[in-house]
Amino acid sequence: MVPHLITALNGPINELEARILESMPATERWFRLEWMEHTPTFYASVDLRNAGFKLAPVDTNLFPSGFNHLTPQMLPQAVQAAMAAIEKICPEARNLLLIPEPGARCSFYLDHLATLVRIFTQAGLNVRLGALDPAQTEPVELPLANGGSLVIEPLVRKRGRLMLKGFDPCTILLNSDLAGGTPPQLMGLHEQYLLPPLHAGWSVRRKSQHFRAYEEVAKRFAKLLGMDPWLINPMSASVDMHGRSGLEALQTAADAQLTKVRRKYKEYGINEKPFVIIKSDVGSYGRRSVLTVRDAKDIEALASSLPDDLGQEVVVQEGVPTHERVHEAVAEPVVYMMDRYVVGGFYRVHAHRGIDENLNAPGASYVPLAFADSPHLPRPGEKPGASAPNRFYMYGVIGRLAMLAASYELEATDPQAEAEEAA
Repeated sequence: MVPHLITALNGPINELEARILESMPATERWFRLEWMEHTPTFYASVDLRNAGFKLAPVDTNLFPSGFNHLTPQMLPQAVQAAMAAIEKICPEARNLLLIPEPGARCSFYLDHLATLVRIFTQAGLNVRLGALDPAQTEPVELPLANGGSLVIEPLVRKRGRLMLKGFDPCTILLNSDLAGGTPPQLMGLHEQYLLPPLHAGWSVRRKSQHFRAYEEVAKRFAKLLGMDPWLINPMSASVDMHGRSGLEALQTAADAQLTKVRRKYKEYGINEKPFVIIKSDVGSYGRRSVLTVRDAKDIEALASSLPDDLGQEVVVQEGVPTHERVHEAVAEPVVYMMDRYVVGGFYRVHAHRGIDENLNAPGASYVPLAFADSPHLPRPGEKPGASAPNRFYMYGVIGRLAMLAASYELEATDPQAEAEEAA
């Protein structure tokens, strides 16, 4: 079943679903042509917000954790996608080195790593785990909740290659977002594929760059479908908080965004109070503060209590409320992709958060997306909002748009491409 959506049954989100389903051949052809020109990121997860009147991505993670929340029914699709991705990059690949987040030892994350190992093993690869921590000099065995274990081994750098003792991979998969900087072990690797590339890490990447790329993608896709791109795009602006005028710049940006949203709400007859989200321009999955502001004047009162982890570079983004419910708790869909394929997803549910708050916080729980027990293809012609496969297809389209935007973003920020242009 589709989780309860607190909106009118004939609201814009159902019109959007109907339009996307009617345009499925054109949509899939458009994606196919885009992927001929742009390389998809190796894997990604995208947080979506379904407001009933718009559906938009609010975060795109290029080093996703949470694969353990995918159901067993979803894993065959993930294995097929992994095969396709590896075949394109290194068809003769035999060994895959997986590098996890340093120091991450919680049971959920270890289960996530175990799921990745399972996916890539079934895709035909020998998978071993390497530790980014240079202080680790011996293999460490970590217990899993199911009684199994993972072994994380010290990395060995030899003749421009990164390996483990007795294990020389052609492909290295990062599952660390590099928020603390780029480790020297990962630089200047010789004839090895490093996925995602180093400039996808948060020491380089900025959310504002991603959402500028997403705005471009949303406009192009909306033109294809003949619709308003605002229905799938969260408007945003970046603010530099350095200097004495930083707070004033933040207020100005928040007021401008709220004015734009009010104008759109009036255009569509939406009877809700707009809000904006203020968050760090530098991400780090679930470990940065997120503020909700409904009036720019409130920012002055918040000035003395702005969280340190917000940083000096921030994004002011249109707040997209979530009107989805799972067991009466606020929920948001999260879509998981590998290569250019949607491989699964879940609802992030939080019983103690509101429709205008960040749900990626302690106390969240996870419920598989409705398609988990129903492998049916989308069903064009069914009443919008009544079909789980149709609703999931719509989520998958928006998730793929965000992944495509990430491809645009990484191409624009590729230091190698910049160096070639300069030469």
